[in-house]
Amino acid sequence: MCRLNTNRYALSVAIAIALSPWCAQAQTPPTEPPAAAAQGATAPAADERGARTTLDTVVVTGTATSGGVKKLEASFNIVTANEEEIRQANPKSTADLLKISPGMWPESTGGQTGANIEIAGFPGGGDAPYFSTLLMGSPLYGMPTLSFFETTSMFRLDDTVASVEILQGGPSVVFADGQMGATANFFLKTGSETPSGSVGMTYGDEGLWRLDAFSGFKIAEGWYGSVGGFWRESDGVRDPQFKADKGGQITATLSHEFDGGNFVLYARYLNDKNQFITPIPLIQEGRDEFHPYPGFDPLTGTYNSKHLQHVFLPTYPGGGKQVDLADGRGADMFFFGGNFDLDLGNGWTISDKFLYDEGDMDTNALFSSFNPVTLAEMLYGVDTPGGFELPAGSATATYVGGGTVPLDRSVIAQGWWHIHKYLKSFNNDLRLSKELFEGNTLTMGFYINSYRMNDKWSLGNTMLMTNEPNARPITVSYVGEDGVVRYRTDPQGFSDFGGFHIHQYGRATNMAIYLSDTWRIGKWLLDLSGRLENQDATNNVCNLRNVDLDGDPNTLYDNATPVCDGTYTRNHYKKSHPSWTAGANYAFTDRMSAYGRVNTGGHFPDFDNGIRSAGGAVPLQRIRNYEIGFKYQSDWLYADISAYRRKFTGLQYQPTDGEGTPVGSPRFYGSDSKGVNFIGALTPTDALRIQLVANYLDGEYTDYDACLPYVDINGGENCAPIEGQQLQRQPKLRYMITPSYRFDLPWGDITPYVTYTHVGDHTQDQSGLQQLGSYHTVDFGVTANIGYNWQINLRGTNMTDELGLTESNSRIFGAATTSNNVLLARPLEGREVNLQVKYLW
Repeated sequence: MCRLNTNRYALSVAIAIALSPWCAQAQTPPTEPPAAAAQGATAPAADERGARTTLDTVVVTGTATSGGVKKLEASFNIVTANEEEIRQANPKSTADLLKISPGMWPESTGGQTGANIEIAGFPGGGDAPYFSTLLMGSPLYGMPTLSFFETTSMFRLDDTVASVEILQGGPSVVFADGQMGATANFFLKTGSETPSGSVGMTYGDEGLWRLDAFSGFKIAEGWYGSVGGFWRESDGVRDPQFKADKGGQITATLSHEFDGGNFVLYARYLNDKNQFITPIPLIQEGRDEFHPYPGFDPLTGTYNSKHLQHVFLPTYPGGGKQVDLADGRGADMFFFGGNFDLDLGNGWTISDKFLYDEGDMDTNALFSSFNPVTLAEMLYGVDTPGGFELPAGSATATYVGGGTVPLDRSVIAQGWWHIHKYLKSFNNDLRLSKELFEGNTLTMGFYINSYRMNDKWSLGNTMLMTNEPNARPITVSYVGEDGVVRYRTDPQGFSDFGGFHIHQYGRATNMAIYLSDTWRIGKWLLDLSGRLENQDATNNVCNLRNVDLDGDPNTLYDNATPVCDGTYTRNHYKKSHPSWTAGANYAFTDRMSAYGRVNTGGHFPDFDNGIRSAGGAVPLQRIRNYEIGFKYQSDWLYADISAYRRKFTGLQYQPTDGEGTPVGSPRFYGSDSKGVNFIGALTPTDALRIQLVANYLDGEYTDYDACLPYVDINGGENCAPIEGQQLQRQPKLRYMITPSYRFDLPWGDITPYVTYTHVGDHTQDQSGLQQLGSYHTVDFGVTANIGYNWQINLRGTNMTDELGLTESNSRIFGAATTSNNVLLARPLEGREVNLQVKYLW
């Protein structure tokens, strides 16, 4: 703990020390507004009126050459946002920012990290298998997702970020990591000729204190540097009685410009711990109407508490481990990367990007199993799922720390899970381009990503606790019919150490070659690209055997605990797959264009899903994507609309038991989706702006006429047909409308804005049996610029305290409501307001 605290406070000290000399030289009032602060060396310039709604914005993600293309000529769905637009989106996390792209729906109800990221027409249903996070054009890890990991969890937004480009489908199947779903590419600020930067302090009504800082500066002629980052701590909207979020990061860049080229090197250290929020109880009425559970505020409640914070898990591979719930689902990661671009002359250019990162991505969290019951039902009920079935009147139940628990007390059993995840990755993307003749450029590229993981899991570890906010653990013992005292829980409240306690380690290499040709013919811009990628992956997982951990038959909680037996099963996966894309864009004028695109892509399995669970014998997921689009911009109107059809094959369903442990063999099926994405803005005056982000999806599962087997909420074996069911966790209709108005005043300007969001009907899983309903939220913000140097931001989310659900109990397939209408689910967090004061130079 001392080491972790030292690291956290060292981040804020390091930021302050690094900035001090540059703050000193910045006291002379600037000759132009600080909004002109330096942008990333490889990032596109952002228009003052909004990069998201400007066809002149240059985008580089999904393009063959480093120079990129204008949005007007981009034959694919891409959304960009500059620093101001990122701030106005008021994202609760990195994943939450993705909501600015139509068709993308991040579920951010689990906390700052570990989001489920849904993309319209891509049947995910959990984690983020079809989404990649890129930093300066380089993917953060070789696989887009693993169990207990998705790539936004290792990235934090702060004032070192200049802009973002979010690309869906299209050419992303060929470039970078070949992601066939969506990619968010973040660009860092670098230094400039004129020193510039900012220091800001934020206070939030959930107990948030946050320091942000950035400084960009000139080192020597042609050499520039920057440093910045953040440090914060927060009690959280759902207060766990310890810091819900605590930590920060520091980022530095070094860039150099020379004749015919430039390069930038960057480094980042991230150490941040975040509360992971498990589903809480609600009351469901009818098909999709939800109400608060008595005594449990759905907007602010959490089971996490100081009583559950520190425990010892004897099941952790290697002999047990003391763990801390306050460590949450966090990151302790180091990154080092670089970009290099050079014009070789005679039409030749070369570009190279690399990124190395290494560190821990651990999870400490509660995970749901069965619904709450009374203590009497838990102790003595015959048909109670997860119940003890003890002899009537034989048990003694006490709170850990003392006190008898009444039999009518509502209780729940939850898993206290710990996952240690060490990740390491190095990737390099080299491109060589040649202008073959006027208007035609051929690009050849080679991509390699070598990465590894080393995990120790302790899943299961069922703890009996009170069914209330900030729960208390309960211990149970009883006297058997033979008069012998037996212990149904350990002294910490653990009733069962069954589960999935493994050590696994793996490594993989992805290598790809690609070829892309772009051809400009008058008002046409055509492109044809292909990629051949090979994944060679090995995963080694320990074999399990059941043991009595303490050798005492009267301690029933650990008499048959699966632990590693010292041997390992090696699963190897090696496969090559081609992908290709073709697009055509026609620019009617410099303000209007239309495009069409077709692409095919493949999704390789990851270490956990497909390689380990299926022993490497898993078919490749494939997609065929068709898209058409139209873009228009005038002085008062911007419109970017696209329509698509997306067909999937090779989707996998893995049956699990009530604790989430894989059982049986996987099943395979497909999907077919059609939809429309729209982003637009109406600006009738220079001051008034009304922006709309919307999508409609008609998607269903296909190619599986049988029914999927599952264990229902009562522990019974069942099956459900999925053919024709709506894609899970994806609303049919989602839109955000944001009106804003800028008031110009003698001392500066002030811009208030409000965002109304509607999320339509969506379901929990492939069966469609558990509906999650629809909801809407209202967020707001006010930005005031005072002179050249001061900025004040007041922002609030979910101002109407909407009770909206993003998922129910993900450990339960099918209907998850018991006979008393109780449902475990993840609602939105309640109202949150924060105020930031920032000084810029």
